[in-house]
Amino acid sequence: MAGKFEDLRVLAIGAHPDDCEIKVGGAAALWAEQGASVKFLSLTNGDAGHHEMGGGPLARRRKRESVRAAEVLGVQETQTLDNHDGELAPDTEVRKAVVKAIRQWRADVVITCRPNDYHPDHRYTSQVVQDAAYVVRVPNYCQDVPALRKDPAFFYVSDGFTKPCPFEPVVSVDIDPVSGKKLRALHTMDSQMYEWLPWIEGCLEAVPEGDTARLAWLPTFLDGFFEKAEDFRGPLAERYGEERAARVKYSESFELCEYGHRPSRQEVWELFPF
Repeated sequence: MAGKFEDLRVLAIGAHPDDCEIKVGGAAALWAEQGASVKFLSLTNGDAGHHEMGGGPLARRRKRESVRAAEVLGVQETQTLDNHDGELAPDTEVRKAVVKAIRQWRADVVITCRPNDYHPDHRYTSQVVQDAAYVVRVPNYCQDVPALRKDPAFFYVSDGFTKPCPFEPVVSVDIDPVSGKKLRALHTMDSQMYEWLPWIEGCLEAVPEGDTARLAWLPTFLDGFFEKAEDFRGPLAERYGEERAARVKYSESFELCEYGHRPSRQEVWELFPF
């Protein structure tokens, strides 16, 4: 859909195929509706994220799922790096891949997880993105891809971890208008939504059969994975006003990283034009 933000370019970077979809899927759909260009990048291929299958077959399956989800959300491009799930290291090879991805996408906004996340792949994803934040503008680093002339703004997705510091949002987004789209996107990621995650949560036997029943069940299951809007009424009210904020059911909130461009509050709202 055409909008007035065709020049805005957003890159969300997760550790596994489904991280971006779960944490940024709503905002991505809203950006796409405004005409912005959005890309999802996974730093591992997800080849360990299942209780029965694994390796190459699982990696290929999860890559197909990420493509299907992107089609639902309106995300223009997805990329999955061929690093093993559970074995990501914040080394120079991965950093260069991230630098090249940020440069090639010409990102204005880069979103990733915080460095104190529970999963080692998530923590190292955050570390790699932070390490890339400065050198994206250094011409002599990764010389085969031209350096950016301006810094992107880097943001973290929300989480509930408090040590060494809790999540501090600079913007909260009402994603209720696209919550159905986000759920349909996650519905296409069946290896995770209806197999692996229910298995690891101990409720695989509760997963119903058939698309209609599964779509009805999915919001209840994902309640523990989604951000709770009631925890972000303050920033939601600051953006939308008290009346609308009180009605929000689903939100996605973002914390500004200290590296890269440091936008003002008004600039942040312009980068999240919802």
